[in-house]
Amino acid sequence: MNSITLTTVAEPLIRQALAEDITNEDVSTAAIMPDARPAAVDLIAKADGVLCGLDVFERTFAILDPASRVQRFAQEGSTVCAGQVLATVTGDARALLSGERVALNYLQRMSGIATYTRRVARLLEGSGTTLVDTRKTTPNMRVFEKEAVRTGGGRNHRYNLSDGVMLKDNHIAAAGGVRQAVAAARAYAPFVLKIEVECETLDQVREAVEAGADIIMLDNMDHATMAQAVAFIDGRAETECSGNIDADNVRAIADLGVDYVSSGALTHSAPILDVSLKHLRMLDEAGINGEGEASTCANAECDEGKQAEQASPSSLCDNSFTAHKCPEHPTVKARR
Repeated sequence: MNSITLTTVAEPLIRQALAEDITNEDVSTAAIMPDARPAAVDLIAKADGVLCGLDVFERTFAILDPASRVQRFAQEGSTVCAGQVLATVTGDARALLSGERVALNYLQRMSGIATYTRRVARLLEGSGTTLVDTRKTTPNMRVFEKEAVRTGGGRNHRYNLSDGVMLKDNHIAAAGGVRQAVAAARAYAPFVLKIEVECETLDQVREAVEAGADIIMLDNMDHATMAQAVAFIDGRAETECSGNIDADNVRAIADLGVDYVSSGALTHSAPILDVSLKHLRMLDEAGINGEGEASTCANAECDEGKQAEQASPSSLCDNSFTAHKCPEHPTVKARR
């Protein structure tokens, strides 16, 4: 995530999430760890998918312990496999324990959206149609969820109501028709904003073209009607297809020649990618090097396996990882 966006937009939301989880104190952690002690814990993938949200994950622990460090063994946007060690977090044990759930919630939600988005985007490869998201996001999660769509290979539609004019069915009804709605928007909105009109019929498409709409959304039309609409528009406006589009049906509209296909399912229906923090171990001062990073494992094979994980497989999981035994990290996998 852009560092400025992370600080100005995301961090206040992360702090709210931490405050939601710790209203007074973390009773469990305070009971067993009254004082600061250094520790390390491993981030492990429990399913195959696309990794997204490492900056948010890292910032969550930094808020609780500014001296915490995350040593990454997989890159943002890379494909990961079940059992793969993705990172090691080092810092005050209290911060690791108290921040675990919030950090994982962000990471698994963002990674799940990135994984699903990549699946849908691949179905449109070669079609010339761009996959975009919608405003159907979880409240107070939009900055994270739209970032995940980009990481997965999609693009963002307008971020919020201030980003562009979209005249939907109720706007059109309130204005008295497509022509009136477009004229009012053209007169009021800043000239740099495009005007998009949601159309449900061919008659509305004709009105939108004649009114000079910049983008015409073909909403919940059948395939034949959309084909007729695209032919009528004939490049006079950009086109967007929308309405209950997901991984199961997106390929069927790839031949229409629309510029964009928007899918709310990218954010409202994507399952999480299961990840976990495991193998927490206490460290003495000798267990942290000069840069503040944990000496996480004395097993050379394990370290080599972790470094190999930085190379990204070409698919969601190409099964090129095989488990090896390590007393410190029993689930670490290395490339064959």
